[in-house]
Amino acid sequence: MMFTTSFWILAIWLIVNGIWTCFATHNQSLMKWFAWINVIAIVWGFWAFYGAASVTALSGWFMTVNWVNVILAICQFYLGYRKSGHIAQQH
Repeated sequence: MMFTTSFWILAIWLIVNGIWTCFATHNQSLMKWFAWINVIAIVWGFWAFYGAASVTALSGWFMTVNWVNVILAICQFYLGYRKSGHIAQQH
């Protein structure tokens, strides 16, 4: 039960978070918040995957959701903590 519930919560989070990230790439403050929330989701996802009794039909999808969340968090951290402005030219 925990495995299946965790999977669906994380899958819905991934969809909402992924869509939001695509449309709000210039809002660094919110990008930082969602990146850190995503870290919590990643820890929870891997904990549920390895700690709960798995459901065979969802195992592959669950691991895919976890790793896509990792990639999304990396992108969010990059977009959230990058320096604003133009790149200085060296002379």
